[in-house]
Order: sequence, then structure tokens, then C-alpha cells
Amino acid sequence: MAVLKFRIYWEDDDSVYRDIVIKHVQTFFELHQVILKCFDFDNKHSATFYRSNDKWQRGKEITLEKYDKQYQVQPLLMKDCTVGSEIKDPNQKFIYVYDFHKNWTFMVELINVNKGEDNKISYPSCVRSEGIGPSQYGTKGLINEKLAEIEEKYDLNSAVMPDGFGEEGEADTETEADEDVEENTSEEI
Repeated sequence: MAVLKFRIYWEDDDSVYRDIVIKHVQTFFELHQVILKCFDFDNKHSATFYRSNDKWQRGKEITLEKYDKQYQVQPLLMKDCTVGSEIKDPNQKFIYVYDFHKNWTFMVELINVNKGEDNKISYPSCVRSEGIGPSQYGTKGLINEKLAEIEEKYDLNSAVMPDGFGEEGEADTETEADEDVEENTSEEI
């Protein structure tokens, strides 16, 4: 049974990608689910694939469901369409769009075809992850959850400093200025 290896790039940063392996007889719905899992997205929004060419132009549509919009050609449904049936080129490309309001767009490119399966892998599966993926609902990756909990618990941003301590560069300008004048005056006399 053929195993297809796809590289899924985030449209905004092609250094962020995931490599996914899937059997050619598995559906686009299964591919959709593993892409969401690899990028830590939830499964609450609309989604569609477009078969594409080398210039990343959108072709035949393979949707999660039929949406309330005008179609030039009736789309295929992800649950009914196997991935292998839409491979027309050894470097086949697809465009994957998730959450039509946020318009998360990923470029999906076939990078390898193997004839044999690996018994250690449960298909479909993410086999490589490069870069910090986009955060579906806000910031992620740079601040870990434990640090955020500590900041919240101790409210570090509004902590009152005890007397004698202040922010860097902050000084009691009157006191320093008075001391400088006293030193200069005593030296002149």
C-alpha cells in the first residue's frame, strides 16, 4: 500500500512546516484532522482543500461540508474522497484553508511516495515538525504556562518595591543634585 508524505507549510512563513505521512486510501478528512493536530488547532471551524498546480492556483475544491456559497463546480467532500484519488502529479500540491473568518492558509506539497508501510507508525501521522506554528487564538511558544501562572499569582507587574529600591535608571534627582552641590562648595572653600 502506498504511503504519501506531504509537507505542510504555513502560508505566512515557509520555515514553519510539518511533514505528514498518510496512506493513499485514507481520506482528506483524515488529512484535515492530522494537520489540525500537528499545528495545535481545534476542530471547530470550516475547512477546505483545493487541488493546486506549481503556481499555487486554486483548482478543484474538496470541502469538509457544502457551505452556503456559490460553487462553479460542485465540490468533493473530504469524508468521501481518498487522498490518492486526487494525486495527478508526482509533486502534487494542495492549498488547505481553515476557519474562513481567520483564513488560516497552508500549502500542502507531496514530497515522497513509499511503497511500503512502517509498522511502527499509526497513519496518518506527523513525522517532522519545524518552527513554532501560528497560534490559533493568541500568543504561544514564547511564554510557557508556568511563567504565566506565577506572574498571575504574584502579580509581578504591579508589585510595590520596598523603600530604597526602584526601577533601573530611576533616581531621587533632588538628593543627588544637593549632594553634588555640597561637594563642589566644600572643595572651593
